[in-house]
Amino acid sequence: MTDHAGQLTFPPPRTYTRTDFAALRALVQRVPLRTIARLYFDADTTPYHDDPAQLERHLRAMRDDLVHLAQLHGSSVLADHLKASARQHGSARLTAVTLRMVEDASRLAVAVPRATHPVGLWFRPLIAKRLTGEGITTLGELVACCNRRGGSWWRAVPRVGLLRARILVAWLRRHAGTLGVTVDADVDAAEPLAAPMATHVALVPAGCQTAQGGPLAPLERIELPHRLCGGEGPHGTGQRGVNRAPGLCYLQARHDLDAIRSYLHRYTDRPQALRAYTRELERLLLWAVTERGTALSSLSVDDCDAYKAFLTAPAERFTGPRTARSSPRWRPFAPSGLTPGSQKYAVAVLRAAFDWLVKVRYLAGNPWAAVTDPATDTSEYAIRVDRALPLQLWTKVRVGLDERSGSLGPSGPQWRAAKAAILLMGDSGLRITEVTLARRERLSYLSADGDIPAGWTLQVLGKGRKQRSVPVSTATLAALRAHWADRGLDFNDPPATAPLIRPVTIPPTPAAQRRHVDASPEAAGYSINGLRGVVSWAFGQLQGTLDLTDDERRHLAGSTPHALRHTFGTQAVAASVPPDVAPEVYPHLWQGRQSHAAGVVNCARWC
Repeated sequence: MTDHAGQLTFPPPRTYTRTDFAALRALVQRVPLRTIARLYFDADTTPYHDDPAQLERHLRAMRDDLVHLAQLHGSSVLADHLKASARQHGSARLTAVTLRMVEDASRLAVAVPRATHPVGLWFRPLIAKRLTGEGITTLGELVACCNRRGGSWWRAVPRVGLLRARILVAWLRRHAGTLGVTVDADVDAAEPLAAPMATHVALVPAGCQTAQGGPLAPLERIELPHRLCGGEGPHGTGQRGVNRAPGLCYLQARHDLDAIRSYLHRYTDRPQALRAYTRELERLLLWAVTERGTALSSLSVDDCDAYKAFLTAPAERFTGPRTARSSPRWRPFAPSGLTPGSQKYAVAVLRAAFDWLVKVRYLAGNPWAAVTDPATDTSEYAIRVDRALPLQLWTKVRVGLDERSGSLGPSGPQWRAAKAAILLMGDSGLRITEVTLARRERLSYLSADGDIPAGWTLQVLGKGRKQRSVPVSTATLAALRAHWADRGLDFNDPPATAPLIRPVTIPPTPAAQRRHVDASPEAAGYSINGLRGVVSWAFGQLQGTLDLTDDERRHLAGSTPHALRHTFGTQAVAASVPPDVAPEVYPHLWQGRQSHAAGVVNCARWC
C-alpha cells in the first residue's frame, strides 16, 4: 500500500490507482520499466510484463494528466514552473519533489473507494492476490471477512501478518464513509487472540434479549443470571433448581456452574475428553439459559427433547467460524452444524454427565434417561475409504513432500515439520492428538529377533489412556531427523521429554510465548490446532503445485489430518497383512474383523 492519493479519474473513462501512483514515482526515480512492471503490476491482469513500451506510454499519459490537473488546481508558481518545463522539453519533466507537488494539486480529482471495487484496484498486486486467493475479491467482502472473523481474520489469508492486517483495517476505517460499511471496533484489538480471560460475560435469559439475542461466551467466562444459576448465587441470591436433590449433596457446589466444573475436573488428566465434554456441557448451558430460559438443574424431559431437536439446526447466533475462546466472536457451534453422529455423541455425553450428577446427589433425577438417541445410520461404522487418500494420490503427496522438504529457503523448516507429521499419521496411523503428545523418549530401536526385522517403534497414549506401540517407517524416521536438525538438536542424544515435533519458529503472540518460551526448553510441542494448520497449509500448497487430476485436486482440498489415519488403514488392508501377524504389528487396527470384499476394516474403535 502507498501513502498517497487513491484512484484518479481524468478524463473518463481513464482512471489511475494507487499502484499507478507508486509506479509513476518509480519512473521519475529512473527505475527500469521491467522492474516497475514486476514490482507493481500483476502479470495475469496487465500486459506490462511482456510490453514495457505500453507501460511507459501509460505512465507518461498519467504524468500529462496530473500536470494538467496541477496547472488547473495548483498554485500559480507550480503552474508557471510546469509550463516552462514543457516549453523547454516538449513535455513537463518531473523530479521527485515536483511530482509530490503535482500529486497534492491533483487530489481535487481523486475518486473514492467503494465497497464494490476490486481489492486489486487499491492494494498492491501481491496483497490483492493473497486476498482473492481466499475468495475476498472486493473491498466490501474484505470488510465482511474482518467483521465475521474478528481480530484474527488475517490468519485465514496466507502471509498477511498482524501488522499488515492492522494497516488494511485502518485504511478501511478511514474510507468507511464512501465504502458504506465499516470494520467493527474490536477487530484490531491490541492482541486479537488474547482478550482478558477474567472478563466474564453475563448471559441474558430468554425473553430479555434484543432482536440480535444476548452475548455468548465459553464456560470459563460465563456469568449466570441469579434466578437461573440453579442454587446459591453471589451475595446469597439465586434460585434453587427444581431438579436439585434434597438433603446432603456430596459436592461442594453452590450452583450449576460449580457442579459442571466438579464433573469436568475428573478429566483433567485426559485433555481430549476434557475438551469434548466441556464443549457439550457449555453448549447445553448456553442454550438452556439464553434460548429456553431455564436453569440446567431445572431441565425436564421436554427441555432435553427440545435441545436434541436444536442440535439438528443450531440457531444462527450460536454458530460461527473457529476462533479463540477469548474472542468475543467465539460461538459454540461451527457454521456447518453437527452431523447425526455428533448429535448422538452429544446426547450420550450429556446423559453420562447427568448420571454422575445424580450419583453425587446434586440432581434428583436424570431427564436425559428418557430421551432417545438421534437416529443415525449404524449399518457400517468402519474406516472411510472415501476419506482416505487413494494410493496414487498418496504417492504424489509423498513425492511432493520429498521435493519441498529439501528446500533451503525460509519455508523449508515448516515443510520438514509438515512432512514428519504427515508421515507419522499416514505411515503409523497416529491421530493428530497422538502426534502432538509424542515424545522422543518413547521412540526406541528394536534389534532383529529371529524372523522379526530390526526397526523403530513408538509408544503412544491413545483413547481411553491405552498405550500401544506402532512401527515407524524409515521415511518417517528420516523426516524426524531432518526436523530435529532444524531445531538444532541431536536426534541420538535427545533432551528429556522433548516432543517429536515442535515449531521451529515461535509466533510472537502472547499465547505462543506462554506455551513455548515461558515453558522449559523443548517441553511444549505443537497444539492440536497448530499442527492441524501446518498439515492444512501443506495440503493447500501441494494442491496448487502438484500435477493432479481434477478429482485428485478436489479430494486433497477436502482432506483433513484424520484422512491420513484412514489412508493408513486402507493401505494396511490392501497390503493383506497376514491375520496371525496383524494383531501383533497393528493391535489398534485389527480389533475388529478384516473385510477384503468391502475393502474396509470393521473396527469402530480404531477411528
